[in-house]
Amino acid sequence: MLLPIKPVCKRALKRKDGTSVIFIQYCHSVEKRTLLNSGIAIPPEYWNQKKLCISNDLPNIYGNVEAHNDKLFRSIRIAEDIVNFARKRNDIDILEFLKNTFSPDFEVSTLEKRLGQEITFPQINLDVFFQIEEYIKSKKRKVTPKMINVYNNMRDTLRAFEKYRKKQITFESFDINFYEEFVDYMTYEHVQRRRKKLVRGFKISTIGKTIKQLRIFLNNRIRRKIFPPINFEDFKVMDEESDAVYLNWEEITLIYQTDLGKYPHLVKYRDLLVFGCLTGLRFSDFSIIEPEDIRKGMLYKKQEKSDHRVVIPLRNEADHIFTNNFKKNIPLITNSKFNYYIKEVAEIAGITELIKFSHKRGNKDIVEVKPKYAWVTSHTCRRSFCTNEFLAGTPVDLIMKISGHKNICDFYRYIRITAEEAGFKIKELWERRGDISIVNKKQA
Repeated sequence: MLLPIKPVCKRALKRKDGTSVIFIQYCHSVEKRTLLNSGIAIPPEYWNQKKLCISNDLPNIYGNVEAHNDKLFRSIRIAEDIVNFARKRNDIDILEFLKNTFSPDFEVSTLEKRLGQEITFPQINLDVFFQIEEYIKSKKRKVTPKMINVYNNMRDTLRAFEKYRKKQITFESFDINFYEEFVDYMTYEHVQRRRKKLVRGFKISTIGKTIKQLRIFLNNRIRRKIFPPINFEDFKVMDEESDAVYLNWEEITLIYQTDLGKYPHLVKYRDLLVFGCLTGLRFSDFSIIEPEDIRKGMLYKKQEKSDHRVVIPLRNEADHIFTNNFKKNIPLITNSKFNYYIKEVAEIAGITELIKFSHKRGNKDIVEVKPKYAWVTSHTCRRSFCTNEFLAGTPVDLIMKISGHKNICDFYRYIRITAEEAGFKIKELWERRGDISIVNKKQA
């Protein structure tokens, strides 16, 4: 772990005269750090990395070792005092204050005077929505566009709540009363956008996702010293099992073999649906596969969301779709269009079994009954792969290598099997172990 303040002497920064400046490094956060010039320069080979000081065998030509080390330790104390002074104030950017104030001979006793008379520092903008925008900007190069949408949804919901409550949201707003009012608003009052019919209130899982992202944002701002720490124990992240279906092998085969001669515009969606079910990747991954990702019948892919590298053996049908149907060039399809048209594909294929799901909105159970094709989405591909492999007896740890699940509990919540399938699976295990009959076991 990096020390917040420590001396460093880097070989990579060696100057023409063979010396490197010893800097005082201050790490404000993983992303924000600075180097302060101590005014001392030595050949880097005389820097003791373990003790973080100058080695005693430094040639006299470069100065007195004891005097250099005393000056170095004094510089470290000066930096520490400046940082501690800045931390006690909420209106100072610590990093900027340190960079503008530090010098090896700075008198710490003059800090108050220097702050008031000589230096002006950028004030921290404590507007909640300004800070959310800054947070989102900092994430754009680190996460997928889909995650940026998640952050944007959290921001928009919070802004809608501010308008609803007719009172500005500040960092001082976030307490148990705010949490309860916000959850109540999301449950009963929030109007969902882009809906043909007026829909008020989110599902519990959506509320939980919003609270989770709000907590992550607030913790990030606390770590950056934007505002003082607060207790989030009461900010519960609610959740419920998601409504989702999977396609079994028979249904995938039926879809693959369906004649779409009358619907030529659906062929590419059908092929990509089947390809996704056979590879187990997320839509964001299987929709952008390049020819060089496939070598000797294996698919090599770095997953965007988890940054996890996977190697997937390609079934004959998957290889045929990519090589022959797509000519090694997967068509450019948006997730929303894919979700729209694969429902039509599944309906034409006859995937029409009625499926009932329920979810809570507040204290009410909302029950929805739709044909199975209406529940099919891009995520059905990955869920189908995992569930089918599980039912086929593939070891769970191998499936998780592809799915990216980090713990087995999450994996078992993810797969979808019916009670009947679970019963047959147990029977199959009994038969494999040879203990289908307790009488035979007793006689043995």
